[in-house]
Formats: sequence, C-alpha cells, structure tokens
Amino acid sequence: MDAHGRTERLELADQELREWEATVLDATPEGIVLSRSAFYPGGGGQPADEGTLLWQGVETRIAGVRKGDDLYLIPVEGEPLPTPGTIVRAALADERRSALMRTHSGLHVLCGVVFRDYGALVTGGNMEPAKTPGTGVVGTARMDFNLPEVPPGFKEAVEAACNAEITADRRVDIRVLPRDEAFAIPDIIRTTTNLIPDDVKEVRIVDIVGLDCQADGGTHVASTRQIGRIRVAKIESKGKGFRRVRLEVGD
Repeated sequence: MDAHGRTERLELADQELREWEATVLDATPEGIVLSRSAFYPGGGGQPADEGTLLWQGVETRIAGVRKGDDLYLIPVEGEPLPTPGTIVRAALADERRSALMRTHSGLHVLCGVVFRDYGALVTGGNMEPAKTPGTGVVGTARMDFNLPEVPPGFKEAVEAACNAEITADRRVDIRVLPRDEAFAIPDIIRTTTNLIPDDVKEVRIVDIVGLDCQADGGTHVASTRQIGRIRVAKIESKGKGFRRVRLEVGD
C-alpha cells in the first residue's frame, strides 16, 4: 500500500480519481489528516492539489497539502474543521488537477524529445494551471536543460517534435519497481542530479512508451493525445550551458 504516515495515497494508483470517502484522523487549522487521500501533495515541479471536504452538511475548502510525519490537508483560513472520526466526502478541484496532469505529461514529452534529439538532461522545472480562462491554454510550464548552445531552429524543431509525439497517441504507463530493478533501466534518471533518496526502496516509473521512461512521483494522463497541444513560448539562456524552455499546453 502506498502511504504517507497514516494516510493511504490513492492518487499514485488511480490518476482519474476525483471523489472518495475517508475518515478524519486528526484536524487542526494547520492541517487535516485523512485515512485515505487522492490529493497530490506537490513535488517534482507539480503543485499540490486543491479541493473540498463535505461532512454533515458542511463544506471545508482545502487550499493545499503539507508533507510531514503525516499528509496534512491545509484548510482555507477560517474554514470549519471536522472532528476526528468524522466520515467525509473528499473531492479534488477537477479542472485544476486535469490541467496539471496534461501539463506534467507535456513536460515529460518535452524531456523525452530534448534528450533523444539533443542529449540534454534536465536541471529543473515547474508547472502551473493557466491563470487566464478562455484562452485555450490549460497550463504553463518551464523546463531547464544542460544544453551548451541553442542550435538554429531549436524552438520550432522541438515544438514540432513534441506535437508529433502527442499526435502519435503514445501510451503512458505507470509502475512501481524495486530500486535495483528500476536503476537497471538505462537513463531512468533524466535529471543531472539523482533526487531519489537512498532509503527509497521502491521507485515509481512513468513510461511514455517509446519516448520517455523515468522515475517520477506526479500525476499524468493515460496517453499523449490527451495532452492536447504544446506551444514552445520562449527559449531563454540563463548562463553557460543553462537553457530554459517555456511552454504552454492547450487545446
């Protein structure tokens, strides 16, 4: 069972889960601990989920998640708190989660294309749901690479290659492997620094079949076609061998 402290983590096995029931184990203004949760707590550049808890005719809005000895859902300031033992109906902010899933998978496509075509590793990245509705953009992101120079036509070539991989409708598989077995996969770490702690014995693998296979803890769509479309908005040089690719994911 995947867990953090006392909380069973449902989102690691089921990316599409949006509503579920759970028991409140603890509740303070600093955080609510549930027996089961699909709230992604953030990490790897993906922000934490937001959502609500419904209980006894009351709604508690959740503004984020904090990792500690337990997984703490952070209530919006002033929201009512359920008492321990209460059964709640939890729900994610669906549009936000779906946008982040599409954007995160889009970043993995970008990572796969740049590694395949230019041999560059990732040095950092993050993503956000789009700030302005109605523009056709669901998420924005940036990914940094250890690319010594930007080749002519890089921006256009990367955008075209990413969208070709999206159109190919590649399957996105997720599995958990023993550490030794995971690290036996060639190029499983696509960052310049291995960020997986030594005490982690099982490694979660996200595999865009035929393009990109790497260790990752975030949430993703089931196939590349579900990403939509990628637009490379800007290429920035941030120092020697440090290139930043800014992109938009949309319909």
